[in-house]
Amino acid sequence: MDAVERYSYELFPPIEPYDHGMLTLSGGHEMYWEQSGNPDGEPALFLHGGPGAGASSFHRRFFDPRHYRIVIFDQRGAGRSRPFAGTGDNTTGHLVEDIEALRRHLNIERWMVFGGSWGSTLALYYAIHHPDRCTSLVLRGIFLARKKELDWFMTGMGIIFPEAWRAFMEFLPEQERHDPQGAYYRRLMNEDPEVHMPAARAWSAYENACSKLIPAAGAHSNNNSSQGGKRRRTPQSWPLIPTQVGGAGILDLARLEAHYFVNAMFMEEGFILEHIDAIRDIPGVIVQGRYDMVCPIVTADELARAWPEADYVIVPDAGHTALEPGIRSALIETTERFKSLK
Repeated sequence: MDAVERYSYELFPPIEPYDHGMLTLSGGHEMYWEQSGNPDGEPALFLHGGPGAGASSFHRRFFDPRHYRIVIFDQRGAGRSRPFAGTGDNTTGHLVEDIEALRRHLNIERWMVFGGSWGSTLALYYAIHHPDRCTSLVLRGIFLARKKELDWFMTGMGIIFPEAWRAFMEFLPEQERHDPQGAYYRRLMNEDPEVHMPAARAWSAYENACSKLIPAAGAHSNNNSSQGGKRRRTPQSWPLIPTQVGGAGILDLARLEAHYFVNAMFMEEGFILEHIDAIRDIPGVIVQGRYDMVCPIVTADELARAWPEADYVIVPDAGHTALEPGIRSALIETTERFKSLK
């Protein structure tokens, strides 16, 4: 079976929201939200990654708009929510409260919860606390917010992407490289754009370079070397995550990720696996790229073994991003299959 046959599900056509607004939250935050698709359809909630990546128009396209009432929002500090890149009163617990506030605001009883990367973490954490509000879980690129996973991001990815990691480290003065997480955090929290923006570009370039199985041309090739007369490329000269993606920029992504990282994702170590019984009866699908370097497959494997009731789909030729053909197709196949759930 060739790739075309295996990966037959494509994104649904672009659509525009039929409703959107700003929801006042605690701590001076305002949340951007939108609805698209069928106003009378089955509710489906999309949780974006990061933290801080923000929602995008293509996120609507994983769901059949004739069947689903598609709900998307920008988490605290991300995208169109305000204050932009705000870290005050911004924790995992706050985000769960925000999801419930939005559900009540939209008068929704229960919904499918769909999330990838950090969105998978938030989906699981929300479902553990509110299992009666989840009709199903669709999860991609599993991240369980444990110390070993954070350490992998900060240093482990350098095993596979040494040139990207080296540039990530060399952005920092040598005396600060023993604690890159803290060093980046201090810069990203600095109010001066001349301090926080270069750090945000370096952080985002590193993450972007490691996210795809087949990276953008030149993202981290041997051009990143001073040998052989080739120009050494800096993080600022790499192809970056787009400056604007659905209203979200690189600052909110980098700052909020660093904020959550230094605070252990505002979650007890091992919390999700220790509380997996709470979601055991919720229909679920885990979609994981075999060569995901941001959220390695070992974490998805642990979740699948702890939660055998869920379907586990390994995409053999994919990395981390949701738009790689195999990941995209498996996710849409799942939302199509879940149409039959009551």
